[in-house]
Amino acid sequence: MIQRSRFNFMREAQIWYSREHPDQRTLSSEFENVIVLSDEFYQELIAHPVPNDLEAIKVLAASPAVLDLFMWLSYRCFTAKGTESIPLFGDSRPRRFRAMVEQWLGNIRALWPECPARISSDGQSIMVKHAPAVIPAESVGLR
Repeated sequence: MIQRSRFNFMREAQIWYSREHPDQRTLSSEFENVIVLSDEFYQELIAHPVPNDLEAIKVLAASPAVLDLFMWLSYRCFTAKGTESIPLFGDSRPRRFRAMVEQWLGNIRALWPECPARISSDGQSIMVKHAPAVIPAESVGLR
């Protein structure tokens, strides 16, 4: 059996750019980029929210690999029921990849000191446990 489905993330997009001048600044507010999420994708986001730290995302925006790991860890730690072990390797070069993950985790811990993720003692997996990537507002005296 073959089953295929399509999931559209956006309904429409209006992106302003110039191939000749990629660093060109926005001319005015009427030339802003607009992305409209599909109703299906929006409802999925609303139905399954994952708390995240917008300030950390802004800091990591220029580092896509670290941002991706941060977002994935935010989700995995938020949904973890206990300590979980996620294998790190497939058919890759383990030593180099492990070193990069350690470096990325260091960057993430600078922004999220309570991040419970760590490389296992045998170096073959990443260990996570439940923890939100955002400190609840009531914990820091905000309401």
